[in-house]
Amino acid sequence: MTTNEYLTEVLESQKLDDGSKELKELQEHRADVEKLLRKSFEDSSPTIRYGGSKAKGTLILESYDLDINCYFPSDDTAAGESLEDIFNNVRKALDEKYYVTPKTSALRLKSKNPASLAVDFHIDVVPGRFVDGDDGDCFIYQSNAEKKRLKTNLDVHINHVKGSGVTEAIRLLKLWKTRKAIPVKQFVWELLIIKLLKGKTGDSFSEQLEHVWTEIINSKVAIAVEDPANPTGNDLSPVLTEVWQFLSSSSDATLKLIGSSGWEAVFGTTKRPEESSRIAALTRAVSAAPVRTKPWSSETE
Repeated sequence: MTTNEYLTEVLESQKLDDGSKELKELQEHRADVEKLLRKSFEDSSPTIRYGGSKAKGTLILESYDLDINCYFPSDDTAAGESLEDIFNNVRKALDEKYYVTPKTSALRLKSKNPASLAVDFHIDVVPGRFVDGDDGDCFIYQSNAEKKRLKTNLDVHINHVKGSGVTEAIRLLKLWKTRKAIPVKQFVWELLIIKLLKGKTGDSFSEQLEHVWTEIINSKVAIAVEDPANPTGNDLSPVLTEVWQFLSSSSDATLKLIGSSGWEAVFGTTKRPEESSRIAALTRAVSAAPVRTKPWSSETE
């Protein structure tokens, strides 16, 4: 098996098919969330759409959070006078059926069902208001910003990633980031990957990944990236600066590991996690070894 064939199998093992248990659960919760929001804001006609990795085609099994964007028309005040009002009112509406944890711009949903109390649904709801009409640029609440808002555009973000030609490399590097527990916001990580792989869409997966890691190692300071929806109004530099040393050392360690032990030392088996878990359980039963392993971990975006 060639390296590219191996990495292709890694990608296949991380695929969430439309009929998969994980994706079905996400879609069911998404339908419940939309029904609840439309009922709560029936006078506002919010636009509710998929965002994040589901919309961009970068979902992986080990990190499959779902963004649900709930944007209100520019002239609507029924949902709230300010963005902060909208954020808080959407939170109150969701609190009817979910435990809601506020993040910088999103609302994280967990179960209120006694049978699955506080289980994380891997869903973030992002409220906002369109700048004009009911489409295009919008403002979302930003708790840590001076003006408490951030201008963005969902379609620009989706098209930037989907049209990059490197979504499979993004998925592989997302898996690497997840397993390394590197605390960098996924969208900023995607922007960096796309920038570093410009002109390299025809390279093999191994060449693309090695190039990204090498460029990170060779840069003593964080490489600047721009938000394609708001290049001058959204300063992303702190996001990468805070983790650059970690990214650099992790990249260096990964390349050295590949050199000494090969790609499988980085990405492991190409069997799907649940299959690996069953095999591991059978092996433990035969050997009577009382060892329990966690087949995979999850990380928010």
